Amino acid sequence: MSVMEFADSVVNDVVFGDDGLVVTVIQERQTHDVLMVAYMNQESLMKTLETGRTWFWSRSRQEFWCKGETSGDRQYVRAIRYDCDGDALLIEIDQHGNGACHTGERSCFYRDLATGPGDGTAE
Repeated sequence: MSVMEFADSVVNDVVFGDDGLVVTVIQERQTHDVLMVAYMNQESLMKTLETGRTWFWSRSRQEFWCKGETSGDRQYVRAIRYDCDGDALLIEIDQHGNGACHTGERSCFYRDLATGPGDGTAE
């Protein structure tokens, strides 16, 4: 039984790269902030659809991981969209816990090229 309703034909529209992965952008539903970018393969996408939690493929560890199983900072899926080419996913989530970044930051995008680490404001 699936938590999220989806059509197999639409899932088949997702274009996975030669490595079997598709880039996945994670966006907080309420704020629209981009929290992280990760990769999914077909199996992790199906696990995400079936459980309503984000599952990814770790390129460095070569294994599946469910966001929040170690940190407690879980992501609950509210919508999954795909781009015009089908080769990128956007997942809208409700973030529970401290945040999405493994560094302890709320978002993985906490650094600014112009100002460096911090909130992006000049000192």
